[in-house]
Amino acid sequence: MQMIRKIKEEDLTNVMTIWVKGNFKANSFIEKDYWLEIYNRVKVDFLENFKTYVYVENNEVLGFISINDNEIKAIYVKDQYKGIGIGTKLINYYRDNINENAEIYVKVFEKNMNGIIFFSKLQFKNSKIQLNEKFNETEYVMTWKKD
Repeated sequence: MQMIRKIKEEDLTNVMTIWVKGNFKANSFIEKDYWLEIYNRVKVDFLENFKTYVYVENNEVLGFISINDNEIKAIYVKDQYKGIGIGTKLINYYRDNINENAEIYVKVFEKNMNGIIFFSKLQFKNSKIQLNEKFNETEYVMTWKKD
C-alpha cells in the first residue's frame, strides 16, 4: 500500500537519511560538513516548522517534500526509487491542496541540472537567477502558479 501523509516523529530518521544522501549527491559542490552542521536544525524544521509530507509504501518512507511559506525547502526520493514518479506525486499532492492563484517556488542551484529538469517537467518556470551569497553559487528561483 502506498500513500502520502503528514510526517510523524517516527519517520524522522528515514527522512533525514534521505535528505543527507540527497544533498550529498544533488549538491556535491557544497562541502558535506555544511549539511551535517545544519542537520539538527533541519530535523526540527521538518517536524515542527515546515509542512512536511512523506511518501510511504509498505510502511517504508521512500521520499518526502517539505514546504515553508509556499517555498519548497526540500524534496528528495531514495536513490533506488527515483524516476518512477514519487517526486511528481509529492509535488502534485501539495499543488492539489493549495488555494487557487497560489504560487509555489523552489530555489535550485544552477549546477543541479537534475533538479532543474525535474521542476521544468512539472511546469515550474525560471523566474529569477540570483547569486546564493552563502555558497557563491548561482541559483534559479523556479515558480509554479495554480490557475
